[in-house]
Amino acid sequence: MTTKFIAQLSHDLRNHLNAIELQSAFLSEIIEEGEAKKELQRLREMTGDLGADLQKVSRLLAKVQPTMIAYPASEFVEDLRAKLEETHPDEAKKVEWQNSLGAEPIEVDPQLLETAFLELFENAFRHERAEGTISFAAHAAGDSVEFNLREPKQRFEHHTENWGRTPLIRIQHGHYGLGLFRARSIFEAHHGTLRAQFDSRTAVFSTTVCLPLRVS
Repeated sequence: MTTKFIAQLSHDLRNHLNAIELQSAFLSEIIEEGEAKKELQRLREMTGDLGADLQKVSRLLAKVQPTMIAYPASEFVEDLRAKLEETHPDEAKKVEWQNSLGAEPIEVDPQLLETAFLELFENAFRHERAEGTISFAAHAAGDSVEFNLREPKQRFEHHTENWGRTPLIRIQHGHYGLGLFRARSIFEAHHGTLRAQFDSRTAVFSTTVCLPLRVS
Protein backbone atom coordinates (compact mmCIF):
# COMPACT_ATOMS: atom_id res chain seq x y z
CA MET A 1 0.00 0.00 0.00
CA THR A 2 2.85 2.39 0.88
CA THR A 3 4.67 1.79 -2.40
CA LYS A 4 1.43 2.23 -4.36
CA PHE A 5 0.82 5.56 -2.62
CA ILE A 6 4.35 6.81 -3.31
CA ALA A 7 4.16 5.74 -6.96
CA GLN A 8 0.86 7.59 -7.44
CA LEU A 9 2.11 10.69 -5.61
CA SER A 10 5.26 10.73 -7.74
CA HIS A 11 3.17 10.44 -10.90
CA ASP A 12 0.88 13.30 -9.86
CA LEU A 13 3.77 15.57 -8.91
CA ARG A 14 5.50 14.94 -12.22
CA ASN A 15 2.32 15.99 -14.01
CA HIS A 16 2.40 19.29 -12.11
CA LEU A 17 6.09 19.74 -12.91
CA ASN A 18 5.42 19.15 -16.59
CA ALA A 19 2.79 21.91 -16.49
CA ILE A 20 5.28 24.25 -14.79
CA GLU A 21 7.89 23.44 -17.43
CA LEU A 22 5.47 24.22 -20.26
CA GLN A 23 4.52 27.53 -18.64
CA SER A 24 8.20 28.36 -18.07
CA ALA A 25 8.99 27.61 -21.71
CA PHE A 26 6.21 29.98 -22.80
CA LEU A 27 7.45 32.74 -20.48
CA SER A 28 10.99 32.25 -21.76
CA GLU A 29 9.78 33.02 -25.28
CA ILE A 30 8.03 36.28 -24.40
CA ILE A 31 10.53 37.67 -21.86
CA GLU A 32 13.31 39.74 -23.34
CA GLU A 33 16.97 39.12 -22.52
CA GLY A 34 17.97 40.22 -19.03
CA GLU A 35 18.15 39.09 -15.42
CA ALA A 36 14.56 37.82 -15.45
CA LYS A 37 15.32 35.49 -18.35
CA LYS A 38 18.39 34.14 -16.55
CA GLU A 39 16.39 33.51 -13.38
CA LEU A 40 13.69 31.77 -15.41
CA GLN A 41 16.34 29.47 -16.89
CA ARG A 42 17.55 28.62 -13.39
CA LEU A 43 13.97 27.87 -12.38
CA ARG A 44 13.59 25.50 -15.33
CA GLU A 45 16.82 23.73 -14.35
CA MET A 46 15.60 23.29 -10.77
CA THR A 47 12.28 21.96 -12.02
CA GLY A 48 14.14 19.54 -14.30
CA ASP A 49 16.25 18.26 -11.39
CA LEU A 50 13.16 17.68 -9.27
CA GLY A 51 11.46 15.88 -12.14
CA ALA A 52 14.50 13.63 -12.56
CA ASP A 53 14.40 12.74 -8.84
CA LEU A 54 10.73 11.82 -9.10
CA GLN A 55 11.40 9.72 -12.19
CA LYS A 56 14.09 7.88 -10.23
CA VAL A 57 11.62 7.10 -7.45
CA SER A 58 9.01 5.91 -9.96
CA ARG A 59 11.58 3.69 -11.65
CA LEU A 60 12.60 2.11 -8.35
CA LEU A 61 8.97 1.33 -7.52
CA ALA A 62 7.97 0.07 -10.96
CA LYS A 63 7.16 -3.58 -11.45
CA VAL A 64 10.21 -5.59 -12.47
CA GLN A 65 9.76 -7.08 -15.94
CA PRO A 66 12.99 -8.79 -16.98
CA THR A 67 13.76 -9.87 -20.54
CA MET A 68 15.44 -13.20 -19.92
CA ILE A 69 18.24 -14.73 -21.98
CA ALA A 70 20.58 -17.65 -21.41
CA TYR A 71 23.92 -16.46 -20.01
CA PRO A 72 27.00 -18.26 -18.69
CA ALA A 73 27.17 -17.52 -14.96
CA SER A 74 30.95 -17.07 -15.00
CA GLU A 75 30.69 -14.56 -17.85
CA PHE A 76 28.08 -12.61 -15.90
CA VAL A 77 30.46 -12.30 -12.94
CA GLU A 78 33.22 -10.99 -15.21
CA ASP A 79 30.81 -8.49 -16.79
CA LEU A 80 29.70 -7.38 -13.32
CA ARG A 81 33.31 -6.88 -12.30
CA ALA A 82 34.00 -4.77 -15.41
CA LYS A 83 30.87 -2.68 -14.74
CA LEU A 84 31.89 -2.07 -11.13
CA GLU A 85 35.36 -0.98 -12.26
CA GLU A 86 33.70 1.43 -14.69
CA THR A 87 31.22 2.94 -12.22
CA HIS A 88 33.34 2.82 -9.03
CA PRO A 89 36.96 2.64 -10.20
CA ASP A 90 38.59 3.49 -6.87
CA GLU A 91 36.44 1.23 -4.71
CA ALA A 92 36.49 -1.66 -7.20
CA LYS A 93 40.28 -1.97 -6.82
CA LYS A 94 39.76 -2.96 -3.18
CA VAL A 95 37.29 -5.79 -3.85
CA GLU A 96 38.59 -9.36 -3.72
CA TRP A 97 36.95 -11.59 -6.35
CA GLN A 98 36.62 -15.37 -6.11
CA ASN A 99 34.93 -16.88 -9.13
CA SER A 100 34.93 -20.67 -9.27
CA LEU A 101 32.11 -20.91 -11.81
CA GLY A 102 32.54 -22.68 -15.11
CA ALA A 103 30.04 -22.95 -17.94
CA GLU A 104 26.97 -23.15 -15.71
CA PRO A 105 24.08 -21.44 -17.55
CA ILE A 106 21.64 -19.07 -15.88
CA GLU A 107 18.65 -17.29 -17.40
CA VAL A 108 18.78 -13.58 -16.67
CA ASP A 109 18.23 -10.03 -17.80
CA PRO A 110 21.95 -9.09 -17.61
CA GLN A 111 21.52 -5.33 -17.42
CA LEU A 112 18.74 -5.50 -14.84
CA LEU A 113 20.59 -8.05 -12.72
CA GLU A 114 23.76 -5.94 -12.84
CA THR A 115 21.90 -2.98 -11.34
CA ALA A 116 20.76 -5.16 -8.43
CA PHE A 117 24.27 -6.36 -7.64
CA LEU A 118 25.67 -2.84 -8.04
CA GLU A 119 23.19 -1.70 -5.40
CA LEU A 120 24.64 -4.28 -2.98
CA PHE A 121 28.17 -3.06 -3.70
CA GLU A 122 27.17 0.60 -3.33
CA ASN A 123 25.62 -0.14 0.06
CA ALA A 124 28.80 -1.93 1.09
CA PHE A 125 30.89 1.08 0.08
CA ARG A 126 28.59 3.60 1.78
CA HIS A 127 27.19 2.22 5.05
CA GLU A 128 29.17 1.65 8.29
CA ARG A 129 32.18 0.37 6.42
CA ALA A 130 35.13 -0.81 8.53
CA GLU A 131 38.76 -1.42 7.68
CA GLY A 132 39.28 -4.64 5.79
CA THR A 133 38.62 -6.29 2.47
CA ILE A 134 35.26 -6.53 0.74
CA SER A 135 35.03 -9.88 -1.03
CA PHE A 136 32.69 -11.26 -3.67
CA ALA A 137 32.53 -15.02 -4.29
CA ALA A 138 30.55 -17.00 -6.86
CA HIS A 139 30.19 -20.78 -7.02
CA ALA A 140 27.80 -23.51 -8.08
CA ALA A 141 25.61 -25.02 -5.35
CA GLY A 142 23.55 -27.97 -6.57
CA ASP A 143 20.91 -26.71 -8.99
CA SER A 144 21.71 -23.06 -8.17
CA VAL A 145 24.48 -20.50 -8.38
CA GLU A 146 25.43 -18.64 -5.20
CA PHE A 147 26.88 -15.15 -5.03
CA ASN A 148 28.23 -13.99 -1.69
CA LEU A 149 29.26 -10.46 -0.78
CA ARG A 150 31.17 -10.10 2.49
CA GLU A 151 31.95 -6.73 4.02
CA PRO A 152 33.55 -5.62 7.31
CA LYS A 153 31.29 -3.41 9.40
CA GLN A 154 32.07 -0.88 12.11
CA ARG A 155 28.68 -1.61 13.64
CA PHE A 156 25.41 -3.21 12.63
CA GLU A 157 22.13 -2.54 14.42
CA HIS A 158 19.54 -3.81 11.93
CA HIS A 159 17.42 -6.95 11.72
CA THR A 160 18.09 -9.13 8.68
CA GLU A 161 15.05 -11.43 8.71
CA ASN A 162 13.25 -9.43 6.01
CA TRP A 163 16.29 -7.79 4.47
CA GLY A 164 15.21 -5.60 1.55
CA ARG A 165 11.51 -6.39 1.83
CA THR A 166 10.48 -3.07 3.34
CA PRO A 167 11.08 0.22 1.51
CA LEU A 168 11.85 3.58 3.12
CA ILE A 169 13.84 2.12 6.03
CA ARG A 170 16.91 4.33 5.65
CA ILE A 171 16.32 7.78 4.13
CA GLN A 172 19.06 10.32 3.41
CA HIS A 173 19.41 13.28 1.06
CA GLY A 174 19.20 11.86 -2.46
CA HIS A 175 18.60 8.32 -1.15
CA TYR A 176 15.11 7.14 -0.27
CA GLY A 177 15.51 3.62 1.07
CA LEU A 178 14.36 2.05 -2.19
CA GLY A 179 17.56 0.66 -3.70
CA LEU A 180 17.73 -2.56 -1.69
CA PHE A 181 13.97 -3.01 -2.04
CA ARG A 182 14.39 -2.75 -5.82
CA ALA A 183 17.37 -5.13 -5.80
CA ARG A 184 15.40 -7.81 -3.94
CA SER A 185 12.51 -7.39 -6.39
CA ILE A 186 14.94 -7.95 -9.28
CA PHE A 187 16.42 -11.09 -7.70
CA GLU A 188 12.96 -12.49 -7.03
CA ALA A 189 11.87 -11.70 -10.60
CA HIS A 190 14.77 -13.99 -11.60
CA HIS A 191 13.31 -16.71 -9.31
CA GLY A 192 16.19 -16.07 -6.94
CA THR A 193 16.54 -15.36 -3.24
CA LEU A 194 18.34 -12.77 -1.13
CA ARG A 195 19.41 -13.34 2.45
CA ALA A 196 21.70 -11.45 4.81
CA GLN A 197 23.37 -12.04 8.14
CA PHE A 198 25.80 -10.29 10.46
CA ASP A 199 28.47 -12.18 12.37
CA SER A 200 29.13 -10.10 15.48
CA ARG A 201 32.18 -12.20 16.35
CA THR A 202 34.03 -11.36 13.14
CA ALA A 203 32.16 -8.07 12.48
CA VAL A 204 31.38 -9.23 8.94
CA PHE A 205 28.11 -8.62 7.13
CA SER A 206 27.31 -11.21 4.48
CA THR A 207 24.76 -10.96 1.66
CA THR A 208 23.97 -14.10 -0.35
CA VAL A 209 22.05 -14.24 -3.62
CA CYS A 210 20.92 -17.59 -5.01
CA LEU A 211 19.84 -17.93 -8.64
CA PRO A 212 18.60 -21.14 -10.26
CA LEU A 213 20.55 -22.78 -13.04
CA ARG A 214 18.84 -22.67 -16.43
CA VAL A 215 16.92 -25.83 -17.20
CA SER A 216 17.76 -27.11 -20.69
